[in-house]
Amino acid sequence: MATPQALFELWPELRRSLPSVTLGVWPTPLTAGVVAGREVLFKREDLSAPAYGGNKIRALEMVFGAAREAGKTEIWSTGAYGSNHALAAAVHARAQGLFAGAILWPQPWSQTAHDNVLATTTVADEVRWLGSIVAMPPTGLWVGTRKTAWVMPPGAATPIGAMGHAGAALELGQDLAGRKVDAIVLPIGSTCTTAGLLAGTALAHAAGLMPHLPRIVGVRVTPWPVTARWRIADLAAKTARALSEAFVRAGRVAPSIPLTREAYLARLDVVGDQLGPGYGEATPAAWRALATFAHVPFAPGGAPLRLDTTYSAKAAAHVLSRLASDRDHTTRMSYVSGRDDERLVFWVTKSSVPLPATRPERVAALPERVQRWLETHR
Repeated sequence: MATPQALFELWPELRRSLPSVTLGVWPTPLTAGVVAGREVLFKREDLSAPAYGGNKIRALEMVFGAAREAGKTEIWSTGAYGSNHALAAAVHARAQGLFAGAILWPQPWSQTAHDNVLATTTVADEVRWLGSIVAMPPTGLWVGTRKTAWVMPPGAATPIGAMGHAGAALELGQDLAGRKVDAIVLPIGSTCTTAGLLAGTALAHAAGLMPHLPRIVGVRVTPWPVTARWRIADLAAKTARALSEAFVRAGRVAPSIPLTREAYLARLDVVGDQLGPGYGEATPAAWRALATFAHVPFAPGGAPLRLDTTYSAKAAAHVLSRLASDRDHTTRMSYVSGRDDERLVFWVTKSSVPLPATRPERVAALPERVQRWLETHR
């Protein structure tokens, strides 16, 4: 049975000021596994929902609630062809009785992206297949002129979306029960999850759930300036302010958390050691990490990890390099060579749930350029 996200479990009054829906099953497990001879904690966001999980679900709970509050009946996502966010939004919008639309642009082919295109084509009510990312802003603005449409930026990277991930940080604080972790490692694409974890760990610390504030380590899968540190810290500060205002509207005294970009920059590392040629481009290190993490031993009955080469495998590759004490770390990060006691949490972002069955008639109706893209590696 689904339980409320930790934000509403701890402060039920916030439901009055932060509309939301329940899509996931909370809390997600925090499990320990052995990687390269070292224990790593895994926050299993991949198991967040039985229909389709991953880290996107927390943001969608908040966005769907806000959209309904605003009288919207259409949810539109934006992203690259293989967007996990677009697929998650389509699956869960349909389940909520909302129209599911997507605005997508090309990316390098990968098997995960290929499978996501087939699934999104099957599930979504409408997909606008763009020729280039440069067409996204005008297309999004045009769709957004419809009174019933709510158009999300990539990854729902707004304070509303990030508040869902702030709730995940509170949940992590409950999971840890006072135990110290040094860093949370996750892939950073649209920045929503990273910014939410920055604000949420500050909230967890202020609430006494997280005595030791961890660093947040975002592993770039999209290049600068999308993943610029100042943009992430700015979104974290805006999320913190939005949370503080929600407490006030609910008639509660808000926990004292930082509201400035500078405070969040101090705990944020953005590393580019795994980006490779660019977004969606698989790297040898990502493939090695995917294979290594697939065999991480968990407790009996623990679900195996499913990583993807666009996002989570690149973050896993950084974890492997971070654990290797003889590796020359030249990018800016909190890692200190030879520091064997660093305790990491790996944020598992890719859904482990099987994808919806493909509807061949919808695939056959795809535009020719999408058909050609699908056949890239056939």
